Amino acid sequence: MSDLTSAFSTALRAHRLVAIVRGGDAEASFRTVMALVESGVPLVEVSLSGADALGVLRRARAELGDEAWLGAGTVLTADDARRAAEAGANLVVTPGLGAGVDEAVRRGLPVAAGVLTPTDVIAAGTSGATALKIFPASAMGGPSYLKALRAPFPDVPFVPVGGVDAVAAAEYLALGAVAVGVGSPLVGDAADGGDLAALRKRATEFVAVAGVRR
Repeated sequence: MSDLTSAFSTALRAHRLVAIVRGGDAEASFRTVMALVESGVPLVEVSLSGADALGVLRRARAELGDEAWLGAGTVLTADDARRAAEAGANLVVTPGLGAGVDEAVRRGLPVAAGVLTPTDVIAAGTSGATALKIFPASAMGGPSYLKALRAPFPDVPFVPVGGVDAVAAAEYLALGAVAVGVGSPLVGDAADGGDLAALRKRATEFVAVAGVRR
């Protein structure tokens, strides 16, 4: 395990919340990343499916410095992982297993790799992933599915993602998730030019649910 991977594992367990930014407006997405960090959300993922995501990552890295946790999400290919790293991402998040995971691990980057089924979890055991993102968690029954999945895999660091509102986040964390990944229930329309004040209010709520230590 690289020093960076170990540091991410520690941060994930301490803060228990990853914000997911996927916006249609690059400037608004950048402002959203900054507002989240300023509101006490220390781990932020910028989805590569959003507008100029690499540019958003570069700007956020320049503004926040080397220590900030800035992830690239929706990493599918080795090229995605390479470009994300070059843009300043120090975390890679994928929707599934594959070349994006392999390249990120090769580069010594922490990876939250997407899984859904027990077969996926077993396959991920040799991937080198730092955490396993259950996605889409809501499609499998939400918190009850995490509870069922942890029975055969009690020590796996699961991060449920997909349809995670504040109530579900509290349930997932109570059931043993190391963290939750939250997109639209937290970000809302901020990354498309929406209200940043409302975003900050939601961030305060999720920070309280996760028990984030600032």
